[in-house]
Amino acid sequence: MSRGVYQYDALLVLSFGGPEKQEDVIPFLENVLRGRNVPRERLLQVAEHYYHFDGRSPINDQNRSLIAALKEVVKIPIYWGNRNWHPMLADTVRQMRDDGIRNAIAFVTSAFGSYSGCRQYAEDIVRARAAVGEGAPEIAKIRPFSAHPAFIEAMTDRVHAAIRELPGGRLIFTAHSVPVSMAQSSPYVDELNRACAAVASGVGRADWKLVYQSRSGPPGQPWLEPDICDYLREIRSDAVIAPIGFLSDHMEVLYDLDTEARAVCEELGVKMVRAGTVGTHPAIIRMIAELVETEPGVCAADCCPAPMRPAARPAAIPSLKTGLIRE
Repeated sequence: MSRGVYQYDALLVLSFGGPEKQEDVIPFLENVLRGRNVPRERLLQVAEHYYHFDGRSPINDQNRSLIAALKEVVKIPIYWGNRNWHPMLADTVRQMRDDGIRNAIAFVTSAFGSYSGCRQYAEDIVRARAAVGEGAPEIAKIRPFSAHPAFIEAMTDRVHAAIRELPGGRLIFTAHSVPVSMAQSSPYVDELNRACAAVASGVGRADWKLVYQSRSGPPGQPWLEPDICDYLREIRSDAVIAPIGFLSDHMEVLYDLDTEARAVCEELGVKMVRAGTVGTHPAIIRMIAELVETEPGVCAADCCPAPMRPAARPAAIPSLKTGLIRE
């Protein structure tokens, strides 16, 4: 590919961000929780889960690996900015301006449409450009891509590999739970069901189940169910768990599945194999490169609106694993 075929002069990889050492954990969580009515003791509880992994979320290293792979095939400059931890998005947009970037395309590390996984990132871009001010580059955001054939190909490969390890295991897909009100204002559940059906078909399984994980928030606020651990206790059978809702092995995958769900399976005396996330699968790298080079579908201004919350309802309490909805 030659640089001349690109209509954009840079690619921005936009993600959630995460701490990289113990000293980062509290400042990171303070960024995540800014403006939210969450007690300090809750923040400290969240911090303990990061300390369980030496204060290092895997997400930044995973984004570095993604960018390294993309640099082999994308022939325009690649920048990286996060919502909640360094490199912070506004700092990245400022660097893009100083480098003369005028028209960029943003790839968000979230495949499915919801307020927290789609629209909120578009709002992050608007705020970052406003913070930079005059000369800030235009940045178009690629829309969620869960139906893209390359995403389905990559996830199908990961599930095939897991099934080979445990051929008799029940096929269970997982995604991050969100408040029902958020699900109702977005295509999240429909997109998940379509992607799960496509992957299940690709591995020759007619029997599969979509469940959720990492639920947070006040007890009275309805979130998507069933929870993965509750479902495992219900079926009491060997399981192949495929975290289709996550692009890479985020903190939720490491803690909620590899730690908590595995402990449930051991308690029940059943076997569990966890499928890999798509990560830097060649199909995903190819997909991103094609989206950047060709005319990509970009998000509409009114996509995935924020859910309406009754004034009396408490604000959602961030997840113990990530801080806010998902990494």
